[in-house]
Amino acid sequence: MNMELVNRTAIVTGGASGIGLLACQELAKQGANVVLLDFNGQAAEEEAQKINASGGKAIALEVDVRNHKQVQACADRALKEFGSIDILINCAGGNAARVYNYWGPWQDMPYEAIDWGIDVNLKGAVFCARAVLGTMIDQKRGVIVNVGSIDGLTGATVGIEYSASKSGMIAFTKSLALCGAPYSVRSVCVVPGPVLTRPAMAKMKTPLGRAAEPIEIVNLILYLCSDKAAFITGSTHLIDGGRACGGMA
Repeated sequence: MNMELVNRTAIVTGGASGIGLLACQELAKQGANVVLLDFNGQAAEEEAQKINASGGKAIALEVDVRNHKQVQACADRALKEFGSIDILINCAGGNAARVYNYWGPWQDMPYEAIDWGIDVNLKGAVFCARAVLGTMIDQKRGVIVNVGSIDGLTGATVGIEYSASKSGMIAFTKSLALCGAPYSVRSVCVVPGPVLTRPAMAKMKTPLGRAAEPIEIVNLILYLCSDKAAFITGSTHLIDGGRACGGMA
């Protein structure tokens, strides 16, 4: 067990599945108190129960990250339950093209899909950071991890609003880092390439010839949350198998 994370309280959005869930499970193994936030409240509750049954400490809260009132209520509940908010991992997100099953030209994409993409992928992270930053500043300790995407660096023809939102996470991270630095509150951005959270990801090419295992992404996130990374803030960390280098014809 990494003693640096024992009794730290971590809020993880998108905590009921994928990288968010794995991050919750690994944080709990390291002794952290975990707050699973997810739009699917039932799934989040089931996963929190599993963590508790394994000896961890977790609660689940249903939230739509597009709703700042719900987000603030979740932050307040986490603080009341555990007494601190030490880590925020903004994992919630998704490609609106897939969510809305729209694969046509972007200029014909329904406006409601574009709204959804920007609101979930960028505004949700902004709302969540807004809800916890004051507490972290008062504590003079905290880490915010924003999960970006390789598409935010390279661009993409499918999901232009997705690329824009994920690119925005990089500048957002820098601004948070500047705001938090006088109070030892750090902010970092993790930018994965293809990750095997969905079978289709295996088809995305990388110079290393494979997609990442989810645990590889989570291991980087946990390192950045730990005191070993105490001098790291405002930076963007690619874990993409070299995909951002180009040459992926």
